[in-house]
Amino acid sequence: MLTLRDFLVRGLLAGLIAGIAAFFVAYAVGEPPVAASIAIEEAAGGHDHGDEAEEAAAAADEGTEVPRPVQSTVGLATGMLVLGTALGGATGLLTGAAMGRLFSRTNVRATALAVNGVAFVTLFFVPYLIYPPNPPAVGNGETIGYRTALYFAMVALSIAGAAIALALARNLRHQIGSWYAGLAGVATYVVIAVAALGVMPRYDEVPAEGFPPSLLWEFRLSSLLVQIVLWGVIGVVLAELSHRAVAQKAAPRPTQLIDA
Repeated sequence: MLTLRDFLVRGLLAGLIAGIAAFFVAYAVGEPPVAASIAIEEAAGGHDHGDEAEEAAAAADEGTEVPRPVQSTVGLATGMLVLGTALGGATGLLTGAAMGRLFSRTNVRATALAVNGVAFVTLFFVPYLIYPPNPPAVGNGETIGYRTALYFAMVALSIAGAAIALALARNLRHQIGSWYAGLAGVATYVVIAVAALGVMPRYDEVPAEGFPPSLLWEFRLSSLLVQIVLWGVIGVVLAELSHRAVAQKAAPRPTQLIDA
């Protein structure tokens, strides 16, 4: 069988491929609403683009501002590759640890896809439902720390709920069967997630004056699409790479065929 290192290597490769795919999607569907939001923010602040030389000199003096063209290309690509590789490696390790616990050891594809799906729902989708991302010009800058704390608190509750649900399903598997144990685990997580979504504080920071609601919706929808592509590619590629590796190790070697 494959070792954790084998799953880690394949997870990192899957994450790298997913990061590339997510970059193209983010650039195609995510950058237009970001650019439009920045334009609205700058217009509201009276920003003047008439003298780009002065802007570049000011940015160089500050040493902190990255030009927008770099942010939307090299910066975006770097971020997606780093994020994809990190998530892929973690998913690979979790898949290796879950082998034989969710499905049979030979059904590596199902294990990889199940682990990836649980991670996507737990780490991104459920927190997204209550604390979706905001584009520039939306949200109060003074509450960033508070909003970040709420988001990570929701992530922690979601992870705790998933851990409880998985533990329950595992304990019930030998008593009521894998199918019903899985349903019980899913139902348990749904109850915990709904309860957490109901009790967690909310904030309602309206967009800047003149900010189109449709642009906010477009940004959040594009963010969701990027994450679906990122996690989806990680799951599919990791499942396929792991399946092929297991099949290759299980195949009899030529010397074994000769001896037989």
